[in-house]
Amino acid sequence: MIKAQPGYAPAEVEALTRQWVETMVVGLNLCPFAAPVVRDNTLRYAVTPAQEDEALVAAFLAEVELMLKADEHEISTTLFIVPVGLEDFYDYLDHLRLFEDLLEQAGLDGVLQLASFHPAYRFAGVPEDDLSHWSNRSPWPAFHIIREAEMSRALTHYANPEQIPERNIKLLRELGREGLIARFPPFADYC
Repeated sequence: MIKAQPGYAPAEVEALTRQWVETMVVGLNLCPFAAPVVRDNTLRYAVTPAQEDEALVAAFLAEVELMLKADEHEISTTLFIVPVGLEDFYDYLDHLRLFEDLLEQAGLDGVLQLASFHPAYRFAGVPEDDLSHWSNRSPWPAFHIIREAEMSRALTHYANPEQIPERNIKLLRELGREGLIARFPPFADYC
């Protein structure tokens, strides 16, 4: 994992995350719905300095509120990036569950959903060295806040969306570890 130091620069975290989104997510078409929001500049990159549980919850809820108040043509979706404090994947998963619970408690089921990204992402029951994990590996721990209505509209224009994960796994395995690192060199630091 890329190690964020106490004096990390949020602009650098955002820049590297943008590079990852453009190179890997859009460049490899891992998420066919990402290109339009990147092109339209409606993907918000929210880098939080929060590290402790209470502060992380407050920062997450503030991002949710900001997104809900914004028109989707201004903020379509948000990557809530936590460069310090959730380096451990299992701590990250605990926060993912907490954030999902908070959305449910707020009555936002069916309104917002979360996708998860982490430098040490691992799918349960999959060998540690399998390249399928790289579909959800990012430079920093991040929670992708997605508007469900917008996702539903996007899905109506995409044939067989259930095949996206299989297609991604096949592509990642074909590229191989070295090919992925060549495409996005920072992967060498944490994968």
